[in-house]
Amino acid sequence: MFKLYYAPGTIALASLIALEEAGAAYTAERLDFKNSQQTTPEYLAINPKGRVPALVTDRGTLTETPAILGYIAQGFPQARLMPEEPFAAAQAQSFNSYLCSTVHINHAHKMRGYRWAVEESSFADMKRKVPETMAACFALIEREMLKGPWVMGEQYTICDPYLYAIELWLDGDGVDLKTLPKVAAHHQRMLERPAVQKVLAEVKR
Repeated sequence: MFKLYYAPGTIALASLIALEEAGAAYTAERLDFKNSQQTTPEYLAINPKGRVPALVTDRGTLTETPAILGYIAQGFPQARLMPEEPFAAAQAQSFNSYLCSTVHINHAHKMRGYRWAVEESSFADMKRKVPETMAACFALIEREMLKGPWVMGEQYTICDPYLYAIELWLDGDGVDLKTLPKVAAHHQRMLERPAVQKVLAEVKR
């Protein structure tokens, strides 16, 4: 059985949904970020990065959302969470890499400015930039990347819970979902999936 460490409101939601979609046996361990539980010696022994998600398996612990999602897709091929054709599979990984390396980083500038600067004025400047950078990222996703009805087209894949988890941040980042009809439709379709409903109910407890 897997154990997935998460915190509400974080990107770990994508991995939780993927585990549920795959039919994996897992437990979810909530961390209290408000009390800095992610920096305790106990958790740092599990994930020295002090972040979530962290997926504990019988072979060790995996971190980083693209790696965890890829592992789930490969470990549960019957769930068809990854395209079988090599080029399409690479496209899916390319999409997830963009979410990880660019979109998530842009979002993090809102409240994690200390990772890149030391001056308080720099933090405020980074925060002001977030609506612009996030809107630009999602305009690109809307225009070029989201094939519809799912990210990769007709097949639901690990790209979809990843995108959905970030969609939940848009309002707080100053991006109006109504300006992104394809993304908004994707968001609604995700809400209708039983796995998503189950995970959201658990996370909100």
